[in-house]
Amino acid sequence: MSSTTTLQKAGDPSGNPGDGQPSDGLKAGLKNRHLSMIAIGGVIGAGLFVGSGGGIAKAGPAILVSYFLVGAMVVFVMRMLGEMAAASPNSGSFSAYADRALGRWAGFSIGWLYWFFWVVVLAVEATAGAVILEGWVPAVPQWAWALIVMVVLTITNLGSVASYGEFEFWFAGIKVVAIGAFVVIGMLAVFGVLPGSDNPGAGFAHLTDTGGFAPNGLGAILTGVLMVVFSFMGSEIVTLAAGESEDPRRAVTKATNSVIWRIGIFYLGSIFVVLTLLPWNDKSIVDKGSYVAALDSIGIAHAGQIMNVIVLTAVLSCLNSGLYTASRMAFSLGERGDAPKAFAKVNKRGVPVAAILGSVVFGFAAVYFNYAFKDTVFNFLLNSSGAIALFVWLVICFTQLRMRGILMREAPEKVTVKMWLFPYLTWATAAMITFVLVYMVFDDANRQVVLLSLAVAGVVVAIGAIRDAVRRKAVAAA
Repeated sequence: MSSTTTLQKAGDPSGNPGDGQPSDGLKAGLKNRHLSMIAIGGVIGAGLFVGSGGGIAKAGPAILVSYFLVGAMVVFVMRMLGEMAAASPNSGSFSAYADRALGRWAGFSIGWLYWFFWVVVLAVEATAGAVILEGWVPAVPQWAWALIVMVVLTITNLGSVASYGEFEFWFAGIKVVAIGAFVVIGMLAVFGVLPGSDNPGAGFAHLTDTGGFAPNGLGAILTGVLMVVFSFMGSEIVTLAAGESEDPRRAVTKATNSVIWRIGIFYLGSIFVVLTLLPWNDKSIVDKGSYVAALDSIGIAHAGQIMNVIVLTAVLSCLNSGLYTASRMAFSLGERGDAPKAFAKVNKRGVPVAAILGSVVFGFAAVYFNYAFKDTVFNFLLNSSGAIALFVWLVICFTQLRMRGILMREAPEKVTVKMWLFPYLTWATAAMITFVLVYMVFDDANRQVVLLSLAVAGVVVAIGAIRDAVRRKAVAAA
């Protein structure tokens, strides 16, 4: 039975029964502590650890503004998504909401694009993890390490949703503790109270003493936005996972309300520490990575190896969540008739085995392409999925504009999380995202990414629209 039909019969926008338990065969195996850590860890990707140095080199201390702008955009998008998810927990999340608010073509399109994004991410993260592991155990070739991590996490996801949640709890926990410790140690060094610190030059003066706060001009802030925006992808995972939790509405509400401090501490806080410990143009920030350079500057021994362990944890966390997310989106698409029906079937443990294996097969293929056809096939996959994060956020904006009215008519008491300044802030957020996409077209480094992503999106939307038209014609004929 489709989620829409269930809604019409039960009067619940989620298609779930009143107690919040899944009605679609999935098991409520995620505990509140799992959801809390998934929500926190979801905003901390490996890109924060390995990609922030390039942004600092481009924009200088003004990269803080870039992070603030993107962070604000993510906060607003999560607020919109939280409004819909708290009222209507659903394993398809924004795809299921777009299906209802904008049309079947929209749910089909954004669901498959999001699935495509995550299966490509599987290959990227598996390769990144393999590079680190090969450095530790060079006797095992890189491709074998990529295969091993993919197999291990596939087995984890096939076990039960609880096993996914437990792995993610510890993976995310390590990331959270690591960044929290980094911020505390860094600030102690900045204020000169860290025992044994040998960086007497650390201080707030570094924010302006090397060419000013924006040494490369205000335009570099926009360049920084393009460089950091993709490191925020993943914050929406908690709204998919909530459908398999003990108390989805409470979990989504808590995650939505805490997203501000999570981004503030983990992104702005940690980058602020880097910029106060070192001049922004210190070559080690790019050569070693911003976090390793910062730790080295205050005499933390073996900083590089410590960070490798943390980055590997972040990579495994992203792999684990990516496989879970892709499989649940495939499950939701199958449930709505937009993917093979086998994807909507679960085993006795409530695990959508076919959806997981279908996602893994494409992930394995992408890993193979990364080693065999890196500059052709894999490069196309990478570029054609690069801007999908922004498409997802844009669709969430337009979906929420329509869903607010639907929810307020049908179940106003369940709208416990509301978007601020509706509809003005929703429109402003959509405008911000559109501006970033347009700016990417005029940026040499991102033009190919956005154009290929738009081309792929156009093909998928066309398929979705044709399917929708055929379905409507068949219903009319009947």
